[in-house]
Amino acid sequence: MKRDELQPEVLVNPALQRVLARPGGQELLDTLTDGMSGSDLTTLLLEVFRRRADRLSPAEVMRRYRSDRFVAPAPISLTALRRAEDALVSALPDGFETLVLAPVLPLAAHSAVATVDPRKVIATVRGSEVAADPTSALALEASVRRSLALASEPRSCLPVRLAASQRVTRAQHFQSPGMLAHFQLFGLVTAGRDTGNRAFEYQQLSEHLQFAARALAAAGAQHTQIRLTCLEEASGPIAERMSADLAPLPGVSVVEDPDRTTGRGYYTGLCFKVCTSIQDEQVEVGDGGFVDWSQLFTGNRKERLLISGFGVEQLARTLAYSDAPVGLAPSR
Repeated sequence: MKRDELQPEVLVNPALQRVLARPGGQELLDTLTDGMSGSDLTTLLLEVFRRRADRLSPAEVMRRYRSDRFVAPAPISLTALRRAEDALVSALPDGFETLVLAPVLPLAAHSAVATVDPRKVIATVRGSEVAADPTSALALEASVRRSLALASEPRSCLPVRLAASQRVTRAQHFQSPGMLAHFQLFGLVTAGRDTGNRAFEYQQLSEHLQFAARALAAAGAQHTQIRLTCLEEASGPIAERMSADLAPLPGVSVVEDPDRTTGRGYYTGLCFKVCTSIQDEQVEVGDGGFVDWSQLFTGNRKERLLISGFGVEQLARTLAYSDAPVGLAPSR
């Protein structure tokens, strides 16, 4: 999102209006935004926060810890979280490499290619931002690997399959009870090349959705519902084939969700949600679809990318209400 696109929102942001109303406020904003290099801005901000930190007493740090929602421990036990992660890892298809991701990414990693407001991501004074979604980092790494493959073979179709579990932070304030500033997400991405007839889309979507079904079965889910949304008419045949492919899986149903509103403008072609039931409550545990990020990162319009994300805490709730041993997913 470009700076000029944010200007209308700046005008209706009361907190920012208050700051800019001070003498020299607008000039200061312009200087910090455009008037100095990134390294000079980092140097300045590091000194600002050093001085602020020097003024804080231990008692003030304690008060901040008690009141800051970003620093509170998660209300879930490590044991429950690990069991849910084990269910996800055990269900990964062959060929996926699991990574340990860094806790930060380059500035704009979440907004340069996706429709994410930068204000929902925590920026750092060193010109980076705190991870808000593992698929962003996985997409960057997959695009780097695809670029290397294309450099050695310009028509390389070798897919890159990556997965990771990551604690992420999001800066928007959730009003719903139980919604946290930080939580665990399990993400997977498959990057490759358009091979014609939407073969990549069909094959990789089938793999991701079958993974979702296995992961929920490993977590003890009695029923998994996959909701498919076609964002363009050309994706209709793929959705129909998915319904037929997943029909034999026990406890799995596939439904069309044409009225879905979230994700439009974020996903391209086709997207999906993965839901299950916990004590008669239907819970969304996964979300994914095709995105154009690898095309933008590599500058190659033939590149294709499928991403999926799963809430590990939500999956842990499924495990809590089942007696299924973790890691015994149905065979592929």
